[in-house]
Amino acid sequence: MRALCWEGVDDLRVTEVPDPEVVNPRDVVLRVSLSSACGSDLHILNGYLPTMREGDVIGHEFMGEVAEVGRKVEDVSVGDRVVVPSFVGCGNCAYCADDLWSLCDNTNPNASLQEPVLGDATAGIYGYTHAFGGYAGSHAEYVRVPHADTNCFHVPDELDDQQALFASDAWPTGYMGADFCDIEDGDVVAVWGCGGVGLMAQESAALMGAERVIAIDRLPERLAMAEEHAGAETIDYTEVDVVDELKRRTGGRGPDACIDAVGMEAHGTGVAHAYDRAKQRLRLHTDRGEALRQAMRACRKGGTLSVLGVYGVMDKFPLGVAVNKGLTVRTAQQHGQRYVPQLLDHVAEGEMDPSYLATHELPLAESPEGYDLFKHKEDGCVRPVFRP
Repeated sequence: MRALCWEGVDDLRVTEVPDPEVVNPRDVVLRVSLSSACGSDLHILNGYLPTMREGDVIGHEFMGEVAEVGRKVEDVSVGDRVVVPSFVGCGNCAYCADDLWSLCDNTNPNASLQEPVLGDATAGIYGYTHAFGGYAGSHAEYVRVPHADTNCFHVPDELDDQQALFASDAWPTGYMGADFCDIEDGDVVAVWGCGGVGLMAQESAALMGAERVIAIDRLPERLAMAEEHAGAETIDYTEVDVVDELKRRTGGRGPDACIDAVGMEAHGTGVAHAYDRAKQRLRLHTDRGEALRQAMRACRKGGTLSVLGVYGVMDKFPLGVAVNKGLTVRTAQQHGQRYVPQLLDHVAEGEMDPSYLATHELPLAESPEGYDLFKHKEDGCVRPVFRP
């Protein structure tokens, strides 16, 4: 079959790879209908996440039609149209039982690669380095889905593919970030980043009852999307001091909750950003943390800091700000299986529709060009999606 493979830093190619097979009787093989690039894939493309190997198939946000079923799969049949969360859950461990699916104890066969750095391992994830399990990714004609009864969610007939696709990763990530904020009537929620996850966090915060949502980015077309789809106020961080502006707009108090939907490759301005960028280029640290530091400083005393951005091992994390302001810090990789059913309900009931994130639909053969548009944020690209 054809697949998009990582061949090195800034080197993606569509090549022929072996077809996936049912390995475990609880597996299915999915014929991919649509898959999307994610901002965290750029960390792989740019060489910031180790343990990739030449020829690895990337991609972790996808939906499709079941093509083959293992003999112990009970709830999924050949021909079913399903969407699959990016993290693989076993459905049996204590973490899965507690709805903490990205912490599953049983789906990362390469846990020993993470434990020396993180202390414990995450769940496995499709197409996202060998430290995260070494699973083949979804930018392909077919993909193997382990523990299918747990990880496949049927898509209602009235939803099209683009409406269901982002329930795989971007939407549950953003939704979880808003859920972490325990939003109450009258709350102000600020969100750093207007990419796919940031826009979903903004819309979800509004859906959960935030009185005001403030979106922070520098790209006019993305700020316009935040205004149109989330009803957000906007801040262009290249024009103002973000912390000062947020204080000004909230009577000097700061937002009740701040969501970082940016992560390790944050853009920014000023000396701190230049310092981060130089150290990251020299591989002296992994993260450009300006957005996270702004969020900590801007958040009101006793507020909530919700961190969705992917980070490595940051060496300038101002923990004292959080301690002295009494912030509640909540963070996780997404627990998709916890949220997918209610997200599909939100689409079916007309309450949210994430399909506008798919700004560019391309055939798989043109996926390297799609990633180039995405990486350089050209032509208004928010998310390129690929149809094999």
